[in-house]
Amino acid sequence: MESLVSLGGAKAGATGIGTPPTGFGSKEDVMAIELGIEGRIAAISGGSEGLGKAIARRLAAEGARVAICARRLDVLERTANEIRQATGGDVLSIAADMSSAEDTERFMRDTVDHFGGIDILVNNAGTHAASPFEEIDDELWAYDFNQKFFSAVRCTRMAIPVMRERGGGRIINITHVTAKAPRPESLPTVASRAAAMAMTKTLAREFAADNILVNTVCLGAVKTAQWEKRRLEQAPDMPVDDWYEQLSASRGIPLGRFGDADEAADLVAYLVSERANYITGTAINFDGGSSWTL
Repeated sequence: MESLVSLGGAKAGATGIGTPPTGFGSKEDVMAIELGIEGRIAAISGGSEGLGKAIARRLAAEGARVAICARRLDVLERTANEIRQATGGDVLSIAADMSSAEDTERFMRDTVDHFGGIDILVNNAGTHAASPFEEIDDELWAYDFNQKFFSAVRCTRMAIPVMRERGGGRIINITHVTAKAPRPESLPTVASRAAAMAMTKTLAREFAADNILVNTVCLGAVKTAQWEKRRLEQAPDMPVDDWYEQLSASRGIPLGRFGDADEAADLVAYLVSERANYITGTAINFDGGSSWTL
């Protein structure tokens, strides 16, 4: 396998200050926080819809150059065009199935070849799959781990040498709060997500000396394409806000609502920024307070 370092070169394109994000209240009421990711290169798997799309848009708005991948080329291209028009950012779209080792490696290789490196990696591939244990066959176990865990392993393995040569980097693994507190009938995803959390902790300590910071964002109930699909199946005639309000109440979310993908993207943007230089090895819940774990 060709080294990404040879494609990207040492410290090529590593730059500094970004534009300030929006905050609480009006712009006149808040002090701007510069994230320092302008010119950085970000690779985001599962970037065509939902959280991946929101992260890509947020980083592009901060001046990062962004590569996104997903299986459906038409949806991917539409998303890339939307982000370009909204932010004026440089967005590369690559059709890839992250359950395939060949596609995963091609996504990373093409990103480095196009932009000259990688500074930020967001492992966001895969959808939530939960079934009773006795109903899960070997094929589903293998697919879930390939799409979620091993895609993160492969992307990370290729990104780390490039980040090291560029003086550091940021890796975010998107997981789920049930990885911390598994529930009945939550396999296989709860197992693959827990594996990603363990990898996060190990890599954070192993590569801290290289200034490569690794963190996990554990999602709770967040509005994504998966939930929209479920709404259309279960209650297509119910107003969207009413459906989410009802579902939030039934799930006992303390804040009383689902999170927005844009809110989760803000958290990711902070974690990959220069403002989070002392945060690594963490698993941060984004769940409206619904998890009982400490």
